[in-house]
Amino acid sequence: MGEEIGSDHFTQDDFREFGKRLARETTLIRKLQDEGGLSDVGPVIGLELEAWLIDHNFFPAPHNQSFLARLGSEMVVAELSRFNIEINTPVEEIAGEGLARMHASISETMRQCAANAHDDVDTVIAIGTLPTLRETDMSLEMMTPSNRYAALNREAMRCRGGAPIVFDIDCCSGAGEDFTTSYQDVMAEAATTSLQLHLQLAADRMRAAYNASLLLSAPLVAISANSPLLFGKPLWHETRIPVFEQALAQPGPHQRVTFGSGYAARDLAEVFEENLELYPVMLPVCADAPDSDFKCLKLHNGTLWRWVRPLVGKSSDGKPHIRIEQRVMPAGPSVLDMMANAAFYFGAVEELAEYIDAATAEVPFEAARANFYAAARHGLGAEIEWFGRNRQRSVVSVLDDLLIMAERGLLKLGMAEHLIDKYLSTIAMRLASKQNGAAWQLAHLDRHGDVHRLTAEYLAHQKSGLPVHEWAI
Repeated sequence: MGEEIGSDHFTQDDFREFGKRLARETTLIRKLQDEGGLSDVGPVIGLELEAWLIDHNFFPAPHNQSFLARLGSEMVVAELSRFNIEINTPVEEIAGEGLARMHASISETMRQCAANAHDDVDTVIAIGTLPTLRETDMSLEMMTPSNRYAALNREAMRCRGGAPIVFDIDCCSGAGEDFTTSYQDVMAEAATTSLQLHLQLAADRMRAAYNASLLLSAPLVAISANSPLLFGKPLWHETRIPVFEQALAQPGPHQRVTFGSGYAARDLAEVFEENLELYPVMLPVCADAPDSDFKCLKLHNGTLWRWVRPLVGKSSDGKPHIRIEQRVMPAGPSVLDMMANAAFYFGAVEELAEYIDAATAEVPFEAARANFYAAARHGLGAEIEWFGRNRQRSVVSVLDDLLIMAERGLLKLGMAEHLIDKYLSTIAMRLASKQNGAAWQLAHLDRHGDVHRLTAEYLAHQKSGLPVHEWAI
């Protein structure tokens, strides 16, 4: 949920003081970047998984406060809505068995969450958007009690001058209706849950990895799509993308949920400089800490949700680092599927980064961004622009090539070979069957027409541990 803040009301003095601190910290991260003061620890990986609490009828269960109090785990925290939680794993090295340990951690935490059932919450489900979600669930009464969330909502609406947030999402299948409505708050963002992957490399490798992550976003969305329904209606294969963007839409050209403005030209410090220059402060809370802790820079960056987002932290060597948070993939369907997605991303980005400048010379940023939205709309049926002899290609053929690259990358990273085979074969079989989570949900809805049955059978499959390409419809 991000770091909690001490107050949800601010004065003009708060904004002025925060702005000064933010400028100093941005100057400092630039100085460290230029002078070699950032950490060279890596490769190091992390994972965050957002999930849903549901009741016996498969509706959202807005009781994360009592649920978390019973669970008593520092690895599981609240999210924006009372029916969402976030599960975290320990940081791992990717070499050897690191991803297997991460897999075991997330599986055990999911098991503990499911065992934490009570009258108020039946179980936990990992899915991009819950098929049984209702528009009535998107209300301020469902907001998790938090100064941070209350302030974000108020400041987001203040920046809009109180104008309602308008949703307009087309139905890509042609067989349904477009979705249009408006809200007076940001709570529709709670309709989206994701798998967020963290990657830290030596400082001089981060620019290439960041640009590779942007270019890979479209194939990653296509293979992992798992959010085809909103309020039970089919829209995009990954409807979470437009929902999140429109839920936090702001006036003007610079949106707070964005694919970004371009590839990194020099390094990732320039992204924080762009944050300072283009985005007004929303949470002006100045912690009593030195500039070298980057408290203001982190808080400001936490109100900007780039789909590929650089984050600042402190490494085991005591030095600051900039790492990548890859946010494009949804939660679910199974833990094995999510860990396979992670392995695929980490391997592909390692290999693609080796020749990213040649690749981005052929695929300009505008094309990478268009690819991203094409994949969100059409999933594995998307056509995208790619590098190489054939510029316009099916995303499936691109993914076939990326599987080979991912294997090379994981071998370079030192991942145990049996894990490479386990995870990448899962991706290969999903690709061969063309059944990701979105395809399964759409086929199930088409056959049975019942979102409650869909959710019940999805949950049963998820609990079985089988990967989605093996799920019956």
